[in-house]
Amino acid sequence: MVIGKAVRGASRSYHRIMATSVDTPRATTAPDWASIRSDYPALENWTYLNSATFGQMSRRSVDAAAQHFAHRDELACADFLDWYDDMDRLRASIATLIHARADDIAFVINAAQGLSIVASGIDWKPGDEILTLADEFPNYLYMPALVERFGVKFVEAPWESLLDAVTPRTRLVALSEVNYATGFRVPVAELSKKLRERGVILFVDGTQSLGALQFDCSTAKPGAFVVHGYKWMLSPTGAGFLYVDPELRAKLPPTTVGWRSDKTWRSVDQLHHGAPRLKDSAEKYEGGGLPVPLLYAMEQSVNMMLEVGPAVIEARVLELAGKAREILRGLGATCEETGAQIVTAKLEGHDPSKLATALRAKRVLVAARHGFLRVSPHLYNNEADLETLRTELSALL
Repeated sequence: MVIGKAVRGASRSYHRIMATSVDTPRATTAPDWASIRSDYPALENWTYLNSATFGQMSRRSVDAAAQHFAHRDELACADFLDWYDDMDRLRASIATLIHARADDIAFVINAAQGLSIVASGIDWKPGDEILTLADEFPNYLYMPALVERFGVKFVEAPWESLLDAVTPRTRLVALSEVNYATGFRVPVAELSKKLRERGVILFVDGTQSLGALQFDCSTAKPGAFVVHGYKWMLSPTGAGFLYVDPELRAKLPPTTVGWRSDKTWRSVDQLHHGAPRLKDSAEKYEGGGLPVPLLYAMEQSVNMMLEVGPAVIEARVLELAGKAREILRGLGATCEETGAQIVTAKLEGHDPSKLATALRAKRVLVAARHGFLRVSPHLYNNEADLETLRTELSALL
């Protein structure tokens, strides 16, 4: 009994520490961007303008994962069920961030897994169609490998004619909110409304947007929304989530089953044997154990974003993106206004891959994608970073 009390006491103390920032009041004054920046050690040595490739990890997130591993040693994993309580806490925080309910959130290891859950769970009929945007991220262009065995037709269309490409056989439209190569931002709420009127499921990938841009599931109303947090959510690779609308959830079966599929899975002393009795919540799509160290790290990033405020972050990131466009145009580049935080530039007579490589040698990190030089500032960047980009790129040109 004494040992049991000690375990429970240590566990409660640890989980209170991990949850501390959840109850922090939301900021009512302008953020101290310099203080936020100081929590990202990579920025001490690099001019990092490449969050569309990888977001940087904060000390706060790294410490949360390290604390979890230390806690495992302290209690020898005796409190492992409590970890799942913490994951439910993160579920609720993510739901707050995207204006949903905790029951709508399932954890996934990447966006491809989330897409596969939805695309593999639909009751396809031969001749049904999946529609995506032309020049999408490969996850979406590779969908035929997943569904063609069902006799499903795969269709690509440019944004201007996307709705014209919807037919009575279109079952699913799947696309990114922000295109990884061009920075084009889809007006999701407008598209979702028109697709719902036609009975078409909309799957949205927010990996290249959420964390920098706001997303409101209550107004956008996608059927599903997936985010792999390693980019703009400033989280480790392998930490992600899938929102599934309750209406879709009611008819979308899980494609993975495991020991957590039955709704009584927490009764580990007497696990249910037989066909799993599924929950109504999105948790039913998880199946097995979760990457809890990665999710503890993600939780700290989500909490920081809620503390600062998603609208405040979006305004700051779009401000920096606008200044980056001005700088690039001043150097002779062609930059489209996309409404997003990813800045893409064409520099006549210059190979963007060679420019990105040369800038990297100067410790300035940007990217090259499909003929564009891609610059992607986040909340931890500042005007000095953009001036460094101007100086180094000007010297190359």
